[in-house]
Amino acid sequence: MHSRNNVIILFSTRICRLFAFGFLSVILVFYLIDLGFKENTIGFLLTLALIGDVIISLWITTHADRMGRKKMLVLGALLMVFAGSILASAHSFLLIAIAAIVGVISPSGNEVGPFLAIEQAGLAQTIADKNRTKVFAWYHLVGSLSTAFGSLAGGGLMHVLAHKEMSALAPYRICLLIYIGIGLLIGFLFLNLTSGVEATAMKNRDLKDNSLGIYQSRRIILKLGGLFTLDAFAGGLIVQSIIVFWFHVRFGADPAVLGSIFFGANILAGFSALLAAKIADRFGLINTMVFTHIPSNVLLMLVPLMPGLLSAVIVLLLRFSISQMDVPTRQSYTVAVVSPDERSAAAGFTNISRSLGAALAPSLSGFLIAIPALMGSIFFLSGGLKIIYDLLLYRTFKKVKPPEEKKQ
Repeated sequence: MHSRNNVIILFSTRICRLFAFGFLSVILVFYLIDLGFKENTIGFLLTLALIGDVIISLWITTHADRMGRKKMLVLGALLMVFAGSILASAHSFLLIAIAAIVGVISPSGNEVGPFLAIEQAGLAQTIADKNRTKVFAWYHLVGSLSTAFGSLAGGGLMHVLAHKEMSALAPYRICLLIYIGIGLLIGFLFLNLTSGVEATAMKNRDLKDNSLGIYQSRRIILKLGGLFTLDAFAGGLIVQSIIVFWFHVRFGADPAVLGSIFFGANILAGFSALLAAKIADRFGLINTMVFTHIPSNVLLMLVPLMPGLLSAVIVLLLRFSISQMDVPTRQSYTVAVVSPDERSAAAGFTNISRSLGAALAPSLSGFLIAIPALMGSIFFLSGGLKIIYDLLLYRTFKKVKPPEEKKQ
């Protein structure tokens, strides 16, 4: 019963968190522009947010097993509240930069912060190997649906508030107050977790001399981390906030329309995760990761070549329908090829590797989108780098099998 309740809570916090991230991502760039920041400054702020995520998440995830997973999850929720509070009340670059570095905000609408690694470790120790990818697929699905509804709600609320008699910044700050409230709710839910989420005793392991908590599987994790950094850098070039701005400049689409577009995109991405689990059962995790990802990146590179809003949206939606099929398979593979008492640290290290890669990209995106002739180049650069990642991943790990595939 306790295990079931913990799983329900972890799924619930995932739903609330991704709703908040999707909600904020639709309005974030517009808010910063209305505060008076230029495109290159905004790109720099987004980079600071992702770099701060790397630093904070590295410390939290590598200490969670020893200091308590529940405590670290509550701390992460409080950092969401902190970031929203500063953004809602500050005007200066310095204060907003501090909020971006120390707090938890998601420019992409996707998962950031220490939550994912700790929750994955807790889920993996309560389910059988054969069910792991399926559970992770549902976990990914509820997150994608939540991001979708968050994007829709953010764009819709801004559209409604824009017609009210209030100051230009007031609608954005109402949205930020909602973000703060969700952060408080998440913290309350985490407080209801039981000791069942905490790491089991690590027999014959002296982690005091290894602050990262990785020992036996270090080579595998370092290789995965390096490849995930490349993939995340490529993805960071086209975070949702940047794509929203690109569609607005290129086609004149307003936030409400863009919120609806990303609502549909995230719905497609979420349900594709369930299909990914079925494909992985038959063809293996690595094959599923690579051979669903390459076509999605080709579609990404076609978006800026489309002549109008409708055709660009269609291609983007087609891309989203398969682009996230590697996510639950990647997460399942990472915790499967390491020892059970390395899972939090391994998931944390690879997630942080992704955050580091993503952190470096928005500044480059901000520079490119500020030059009209180069705006579309972010799609070509992102798609090309992602294809290189796919090929390297397949070459390096095609013979490294998770436990359930070794039994087949």
